[in-house]
Amino acid sequence: MASKADQFKNAFREEGREVLVDLEAALLELNDHHGDAELIGRVFRALHTLKGSGAMFGFEDMATFTHNLETAFDEVRNGRLAVTSELIDLTLSALDQIRAMLEEGEAGAPPADPAACTEILTKVRHLTGKPEKHFIMKSSAPAKTDSGDAPGAEPATATGPVREWLIRFAPGADFLLTGANPLLLLRELGQLGGLAVKASMAALPPLDELDPERCYISWEMVLSTAAGCDAIRDVFIFVEESCELTIETLAASSESISASIADRKDAVSMNAADLTARALEDRRENRGGRRSYDAPDNASSLRVPAAKLDQFVDLVGELVTVQARLSEIAQQHDDPEMAAVSEEIERLTASLRENSMNIRMMPIRATFEKFRRLVHDLARDLGKNVELTIEGAETELDKTVIDQLSDPLMHLIRNSMDHGIEPPEARIKRGKKPIATIHLSARHSGASVLIAVSDDGGGINAEAVRNRAIERGLTTGDAQLTESEIFSFIFQPGFSTAAQVTDVSGRGVGMDVVRQRVDSLRGSIDVASKSGLGTTVTLRLPLTLAIIDGLLVTIGDAFFVLPLANILECIELTRAGIEAANGKHIANVRGEIVPYIRLREHFNIGTPRPEIEQIMIVQTEQGRYGFVVDRVLGDCQTVIKNLGRFYRHVQLVSGATILGDGTVALILDPERLVQDAVRAVLQRTRGRPGAAGGGNRLPPDRSSVKRDANFVSSGPAAGASPQ
Repeated sequence: MASKADQFKNAFREEGREVLVDLEAALLELNDHHGDAELIGRVFRALHTLKGSGAMFGFEDMATFTHNLETAFDEVRNGRLAVTSELIDLTLSALDQIRAMLEEGEAGAPPADPAACTEILTKVRHLTGKPEKHFIMKSSAPAKTDSGDAPGAEPATATGPVREWLIRFAPGADFLLTGANPLLLLRELGQLGGLAVKASMAALPPLDELDPERCYISWEMVLSTAAGCDAIRDVFIFVEESCELTIETLAASSESISASIADRKDAVSMNAADLTARALEDRRENRGGRRSYDAPDNASSLRVPAAKLDQFVDLVGELVTVQARLSEIAQQHDDPEMAAVSEEIERLTASLRENSMNIRMMPIRATFEKFRRLVHDLARDLGKNVELTIEGAETELDKTVIDQLSDPLMHLIRNSMDHGIEPPEARIKRGKKPIATIHLSARHSGASVLIAVSDDGGGINAEAVRNRAIERGLTTGDAQLTESEIFSFIFQPGFSTAAQVTDVSGRGVGMDVVRQRVDSLRGSIDVASKSGLGTTVTLRLPLTLAIIDGLLVTIGDAFFVLPLANILECIELTRAGIEAANGKHIANVRGEIVPYIRLREHFNIGTPRPEIEQIMIVQTEQGRYGFVVDRVLGDCQTVIKNLGRFYRHVQLVSGATILGDGTVALILDPERLVQDAVRAVLQRTRGRPGAAGGGNRLPPDRSSVKRDANFVSSGPAAGASPQ
């Protein structure tokens, strides 16, 4: 079991990662708006938090290193240093080293580079005009620090009139439990100027009521400094929410102020003692000896490890399976009381399932925002001007899906930056703006989320892709391929049309990674491109990989589940209606012609057909299609189980679920079923072998399918009548 010190360090690492994400975003915004005082303040506060809290939790190297960056942005904040692209780039490079220092000790984490740290600080000090000092990491050599100061501390350099500040500081009930050390805060405060301190024990309870893990001491201080209120408050920035803090100015004519600092300390200490005793006495009288932070904790959010959340959702999934079994038993026994209990448990289980899934849903903003840094760095390295725009950042996805999105999006953006977007000179010649745009967007579509990566570059050269596919033997020269089929070749392993390999792309690996990752998420990919105008790659991904609402159907003795979010309605398919359709696999649904797929024939199920079948009308990317089944048993809560590695290439089934009686039902993927059926028809029509791109290539649009007579006549005649 981890010690408390390790627990505090891990808690700080989590906080630090969030601070680094916010800091990186602020720096990239500041790169576009150099004079934004609010952004400068955000950067300074984030650096100050990392420095102060890092020292408090034992990250001395990080605190020392960050202190120098904080000094630079303090100069910027005070108007003595201008924000430049060079300063932004140096700070972004420094963030990589700070991140490595933060993760030091974690399994597989690369260490910080002392040489790179020294080089960064040398350049920063050159910009600020500060005397150069060598940065020595404790991991490589022992660093000597004054025992009375925080690591890396230097005397305050604030200029201006010296003022007196009265500071009251009372740590909260859980202050020490977070690993915070009030003495380090007082030492850092003393770096700003002359400090007189008076500690009060007035809140100390009787011995039998004392909690050794709580801080009962409060402090009242008078600080003489040229620094402003913001600089003083920044000392407490990481602990301000867990303490009582007031900062007030003292009148310049106060008798407690004397000419010398020594005299001032004595006089102020006496004054502070009286003020503190009186204030604490009043507070105890008014509140019965209870401070404001002793009140019940009304925190609006709670940090929970992801592993615990995953375990919770797994248990809910098991509960759903057991509930289905209970419902099955209740149906077999003619017992009204058991049926009522079963229905109540079903209602509660559904509510618990919905709430557990909502807990796992997270906005995609954090994933999108971190690519600003990637675009910034690649634009600099490739000599291109590129702006990243984001839309739909509040769209929510299952955390499991979000965790696996980073790699596909990274490869798509790198590919757009290197191959799609032209250099500024070429863009100007083509009448485009010199600054290119990469657009990330997300939106809901039924039970799926559509994530698109668009650019306004030169687009994909379809002829070059086709020629390269012929060279590699992926197709023949006389094959009639649609544009969608041609674009699907770029997802083949090792496929690339690049003339030369660069550090960014050209090896034909990145897009293959995209395809494999989207496959593992049971998603699909669509590529749209116009020469000279740009390319859009759209990923269609499921909202969740855990539990869905489904409709249970049967074909012969086999059970299947169709996702309820895709289903529009259910209609009957009678033999009379079949004869009226003149040999076509179509159904007339209130005047609309809807093609359908006989799942019995598609899956080669040999049992006889019933007199009346059911058509499940579903909505897909290609429009409305029908799936013919024997019976519809009703809706069910479906816990998705993976089929295992042996079935990883089965594209038409997205998983399996266990029914109440222990029977296994396969969960069908409507999108891929339609794709597979249309692809089979087109292959027969053209008389050629399987199309390239596997399960990820989208078929032609539905209009081309309707024009293909073989699609609607490939089997017995069909017809349908609404129920």
